[in-house]
Amino acid sequence: MSNVQATGGMSAEEVLEQLRAERALLEGHFLLSSGLRSDRYVQCALALANPPLAEKLAQAVCAPLKDQGFELVVGPALGAVVWAQEVGRAMGLRALFTERKDGQMELRRGFTVEQGQKILVVEDVVTTGGSAKEVVKLLRELGAEPTAVASIVNRSGTNPFEELGLEFHCLVDVNARVWSADEVPADMAGTEPIKPGSRPGA
Repeated sequence: MSNVQATGGMSAEEVLEQLRAERALLEGHFLLSSGLRSDRYVQCALALANPPLAEKLAQAVCAPLKDQGFELVVGPALGAVVWAQEVGRAMGLRALFTERKDGQMELRRGFTVEQGQKILVVEDVVTTGGSAKEVVKLLRELGAEPTAVASIVNRSGTNPFEELGLEFHCLVDVNARVWSADEVPADMAGTEPIKPGSRPGA
């Protein structure tokens, strides 16, 4: 897998086992934030709701990153708020989050970055990498230097940040079928996609 770096401390199998134990790996017909559909969904919020597990996951993803000179951790709200905090704690760094206002990603709440500041961008689950790419774009516009992205799960099958010149570190790849609304596979025909978080257990 191009430019996707494995991390230390936990094997992919161990991460999947923990996600299943927390009922964070779901199967069905799901509507993703990108607008695409999928037969599997990882709800990392359920895993991160377990503080000891969240700490363990963060320590694992940070193992190969601690000597790279990062000065700050930044992730997009809402999904990466807890993850950014845990990664920041594991790295011994401040952790900020971005928010959308009128459709644009912004730093709010008095958060600021410095010129040339080396930043680790984090996301809990990467599918297209869209939200993290927005964070990278914002940080570069503010004069900072994001150089890598770190996630718990990679659903993309590749490094979606390669075009931005960024390293990508993930704990586990989750293979899933992904399709658009007009390309529904036969076994999903007639089923309505669930937007995760819209009903109990989803």
